[in-house]
Amino acid sequence: MKPTLRPSGWLRPASMASVLAIGSLALALLLDGPLATTAHAAPQGAESTTTAGTSPDSRPEIVRRGEYLARAGDCIACHTAPRGRLFAGGLAMETPFGTLYSPNITPDPQYGIGTWSEEAFFKMMRTGRKPDGAPIYPAMPVAQYTKVTREDSNAIFAFLKTVEPVRQPNHPHTLRFPFNQRDLLYGWRTLYFHEGEFKPDPTKSVEWNRGAYLVEGLGHCTMCHTRINMLGGSSPREQFAGGLIPVQNWYAPSLTSDKDGGLGDWSIQDIVDLLQAGISNRGAVYGPMAEVTYHSLQHLSEEDIRAMAVYLKSLPDQGGRKTGPSATPNPKVFALGKQIYADKCAICHGDNGEGQLPHYPPLAGNQSIEMDSAVNPIRIVLNGGFPPGTKRNPQPFGMPPFGQELNDAEAAAVVTFIRTAWGNHGLPVSAREVNELRKAPLH
Repeated sequence: MKPTLRPSGWLRPASMASVLAIGSLALALLLDGPLATTAHAAPQGAESTTTAGTSPDSRPEIVRRGEYLARAGDCIACHTAPRGRLFAGGLAMETPFGTLYSPNITPDPQYGIGTWSEEAFFKMMRTGRKPDGAPIYPAMPVAQYTKVTREDSNAIFAFLKTVEPVRQPNHPHTLRFPFNQRDLLYGWRTLYFHEGEFKPDPTKSVEWNRGAYLVEGLGHCTMCHTRINMLGGSSPREQFAGGLIPVQNWYAPSLTSDKDGGLGDWSIQDIVDLLQAGISNRGAVYGPMAEVTYHSLQHLSEEDIRAMAVYLKSLPDQGGRKTGPSATPNPKVFALGKQIYADKCAICHGDNGEGQLPHYPPLAGNQSIEMDSAVNPIRIVLNGGFPPGTKRNPQPFGMPPFGQELNDAEAAAVVTFIRTAWGNHGLPVSAREVNELRKAPLH
């Protein structure tokens, strides 16, 4: 279902599970999985959340700023269920360990945050705890939101207090034992939660620091773009270096200066275009990132998007990647892939993978094609995809699905061809890899 405009100017999420919700479920479970956003544990009716404090600032300019910041944090992605009321929660996040449900954060006094004070909301953001002191499941990016300033927290709270109250009970999580034991979170917090506001680097520019604040804080980009270990945490050495998003079955690429899979040879304008428009001369966003651009990034100011690009462009590559051809594919497989490409792909992407900018990205030298992980190109060939419709690109051109036309061996052949032709140095893929993703649920 295509997202539709709400009276408030917010957008209802598409029917697929929210980008920023499902992948981080394992963070909450102390297992493996890298992604989520503002699904904090809200009151379950009887639990008191009243905390003494001042009333929120209701000045229009503060409310407008809070709405802008809520967009920067992509709060709608978790807190509005498909066909649900705005910010009323109830988004089901299916996991192998059970189901998490996002809470109601409307100003309803019984089921939402209507009895919360500005102080209580800020303490939740800073400490990652509910008003009663219980730790919040890191399906909300508590390790990132702790960096949000008091001023910005107050503005977000002021905005949320103006949305329509929805009297909708919070659905209890249905996690299996032992994953339903919230006390397990204390161990995770000891290892991976470091409370404290973002501290600007005095040696960097104002623009760089603004970008760092948005990327590391409200934008919580590391939640997707950093590999998560078996304890649900990540190594500082692997920050922004990319990682597989479990459950959703997409690979979030590196955002570092790595020139093979990252942003090392991207221009600032290419990064700005990708984040804000969803398309650029280097490619287009699909899958989870398309929703991030649609619901959040396209609405940010030119100054903030550029600041994010400046910061991302500066991230060092600490991992190192390969260069040059990786493998020689089976000649028969390569020939089959070349034939399929000529029949089905060349009309848009060019005989030599040169693409037709800006709508059909080049495949020759395309980092998303060449990455060690072949998940994304396989998904696109099987399921197709569209960049998001944005203010800068309101009528995007899409990729049709070929999963019904190509069997596993044929799909593997064409993906192998585009990963190894024209000087690309990706690895061949197998029919088994294709079959595994064909059977995987779509998110």
